[in-house]
Amino acid sequence: MLVVVLLVGLAFAGSSAELAEGTRIAGVDVGGMTRSQAIAKLQEDFGQVSGDPIEFVAAGTTFPLAADQLGVQPDWRGAVAAAARTSGGFGPFRGFRRLHTRFFGAEVLPPLAVSNAALEYALDQISEQVDRESRSAALVRRGLRIVVVPERRGLRLEREAAAEALVRTLGSIDRTEGAAALPVRSTAPPVTAQMIAPVARRARIALSGPVFLRGESRSWRLPRTRIAELLSLPRDGATRLAIAGPRADDYFRSFSKRVGKPPVDATFAVTGESVRVVPARPGTELDIPATARALLRAATSPTSRVVRLSVVEATPERSTAEARAMGIEHAMGSYKTYNAGTTDRITNLRLGVTLLDGTLVPPGGTFSLNGAIGERTAERGFRPAPVIIGTEYAEEVGGGTSQVATTVFNAAWEAGLKITERNPHALYISRYPLGRDATVYWPSLDLKFENDTESWVLVKGFVESDGVRVSIYGGERRRVESSPGTMAVTGGAPVKRVKDPTLLKGKTVVEEEGSVPSRTSVTRTIYAGDGELLRTETWNTSYKGQTRVVRVGTKPKKPPVKGADGAPGKTKPPADDAVTPPVQP
Repeated sequence: MLVVVLLVGLAFAGSSAELAEGTRIAGVDVGGMTRSQAIAKLQEDFGQVSGDPIEFVAAGTTFPLAADQLGVQPDWRGAVAAAARTSGGFGPFRGFRRLHTRFFGAEVLPPLAVSNAALEYALDQISEQVDRESRSAALVRRGLRIVVVPERRGLRLEREAAAEALVRTLGSIDRTEGAAALPVRSTAPPVTAQMIAPVARRARIALSGPVFLRGESRSWRLPRTRIAELLSLPRDGATRLAIAGPRADDYFRSFSKRVGKPPVDATFAVTGESVRVVPARPGTELDIPATARALLRAATSPTSRVVRLSVVEATPERSTAEARAMGIEHAMGSYKTYNAGTTDRITNLRLGVTLLDGTLVPPGGTFSLNGAIGERTAERGFRPAPVIIGTEYAEEVGGGTSQVATTVFNAAWEAGLKITERNPHALYISRYPLGRDATVYWPSLDLKFENDTESWVLVKGFVESDGVRVSIYGGERRRVESSPGTMAVTGGAPVKRVKDPTLLKGKTVVEEEGSVPSRTSVTRTIYAGDGELLRTETWNTSYKGQTRVVRVGTKPKKPPVKGADGAPGKTKPPADDAVTPPVQP
């Protein structure tokens, strides 16, 4: 029997140089071929179909792709070697293997290479058209009707499985008819129509009739249309009704003003040198979250549709005790400057002082004039008025605010507070104390002082009939001694000569007087209330000279008119000799 088996094995052993009958690689029959013949056959057949697109289907959409597009390249040599191993071996054993392959066949799939970038791009293109987010069921309002928008299942391309299917299909030579399916997964939404059906019933009850809001002394009727505006319906995966949203916020903000009474903070009243605390007063306010919950309960009830408003006490931000603890008791320093310039400039002065009035500075804190007044714009009420830019006069919105800065600077000077930023004018202005002017410009130039006392300070601004006053109140008493200051001329006024063809030669007219550059020095010595010396400061300020403008005549003189006898006649002086004095700015 063993001999018979061996003879059968030897009979079908064939040549080891040829592949067994029934061997198929990538769908191509290569039985009986040598390895080189099989490789050549496979390469030739694949070359004929590698450029032909295969249709892939995902979620009903067709995507034609070819092996060449994705750089799919089978390893035919490796596949042939693997096929040879499946039907190889020694003598009779090879025969039995080949006998098995002859009757049952052997399919070998080649290793496949692919361009990862091209494959990922193709998957992205397919996903873009296939992928769809699931959508939860939601409620929408159409007029006063509540409609349920059903859920929608999502779709998502299974990228790893799809990539394998693409490469394996494109790497095959045997092209079967029909499109190849790519795996797509269906995703369920978090909320279904069945889940929000009870919520829809409650929403319909809410819009079935009016609701009444009842306060201490009166009631308000909320019609169905108003309830519809306040009702927030579930969407984006939510399953709850609520009284919420921008319209509800606006409504309650407005309604609370009718129901509540705002609290009043403790403030400070000044009389001359003294300060007293004006006590705070509590108020009442609508408890909006509690009222919104009560309104939802009443609106979703088919029977009890009355809401008792929830009103609570409103606490002032600054209590009387807190105001007293701030330690503001008396005036520390005050200064007044007087109206000057145009009506628009005076308007800016008064507006600036009004805006900084009531500014509070904590111990160690810093007062900023730009921060207290804000940007000077026409929308905020500031008007165009003269300003100094460099050494020239111009006109800008907010002109004159520097006078407010000078007033605050001198009030802080007299209060003995630490001045941390001060910018002088470029030109000397004689109506201000020598060397004690200040200018500001939004937002680059500011006036700042530090509250270097142990109590809060209060900055008050006063509009008076002939000027503006700034007073600083606090808890410490300081004595300030100021030197009268010195001024030294540092050069001559720059001169600009302008040719004037309307003036006779030799005539000159001073158009603008100008001013000489100078330097000032002033000293401030600050003592504590007990006489202790706190510090001595010397402030040096340099001012530029303003250009002196002179018009120089260039008009030629007329020759004298001769009389009938040839003698010089009498003539009237030309009208150009009448010179109008310059107008000072």
